[in-house]
Amino acid sequence: MSGTLFYLVGASGSGKDSLLTGCRAGLMPHHRCCVAHRYITRAADVGGENHIHLSEAEFAQRGELGMFAMQWDSHGYRYAIGSELDSWLDQGINVIVNGSREYLPQALALYDELVPILVDVDSELLRARLTQRGRETSEEVERRLDRHAQLMQTLPADSYRVDNSGSLAQGVAALLDIVISQGWQPAV
Repeated sequence: MSGTLFYLVGASGSGKDSLLTGCRAGLMPHHRCCVAHRYITRAADVGGENHIHLSEAEFAQRGELGMFAMQWDSHGYRYAIGSELDSWLDQGINVIVNGSREYLPQALALYDELVPILVDVDSELLRARLTQRGRETSEEVERRLDRHAQLMQTLPADSYRVDNSGSLAQGVAALLDIVISQGWQPAV
């Protein structure tokens, strides 16, 4: 039996990385679930994500060698999920990935057992988070908010939502509840 692929999407600043860190701490072996690392052409100390940094040349080489299950470009960087994903799913292991909103249609076409999960945040709180981190101009922040609003309207009807407007513990608990209750479980 194949594992379930949980495909997490949400606006920059919605707290996806923090939720995934919380999931890593909260998942136990009997849950048969892991969080996949992304391969990114962004330096390891940029952003808050626990990712594997690859140079442009390394990324291109791995892509040509078929070492990625999924790959996309966004905001000047290249992102991928390694082909180990397919092996894990084939072993009945559920996997959570930090996906791309734009890549979601391709991911849905590739994986029958894909569960989209949107990390949602109150728009004013999201604006405040983006402004506080200081990486974008006010115009760029507004564009990110517009993209998030558009995403809310284009997700598949069977998508799950995690409201990350409250405490981080509440958001992690909500995400873990979805992953544990909706993931493939072996017969006992």
